[in-house]
Amino acid sequence: MKLESYFEFIAEDAIRITDTRVGIETVLRDYQEGASPEEIVLRYPTLSLEQIHATITYYLANREQVEAYLERVRQRQEEAWLEQQRHPSEFVRSLRERLERERYALREGKPLLSSTVSR
Repeated sequence: MKLESYFEFIAEDAIRITDTRVGIETVLRDYQEGASPEEIVLRYPTLSLEQIHATITYYLANREQVEAYLERVRQRQEEAWLEQQRHPSEFVRSLRERLERERYALREGKPLLSSTVSR
């Protein structure tokens, strides 16, 4: 079996483990942080140990290309996070407002808003 058959090369910044929605960056992040293949498979039970080993082997065999891929993914994620911070959804805005009211109440020694809600 060819090593690449373990992956779906969707786009320049999207490589998924075949038959999953898991990007190789997910497995490789844990691996680079020191997790063993056995630990990684416990964290992601939809993956097999074989898929984890294939992902790590692919990384080790193509380190320069995969590092460039991981950098593109990190950059895209950072840009998406910044965009979300600049233009939060209505739901996020309402949560932030509620959190700020709760913090203000704590600073002022007033009862928390959530504790005043009848049950």
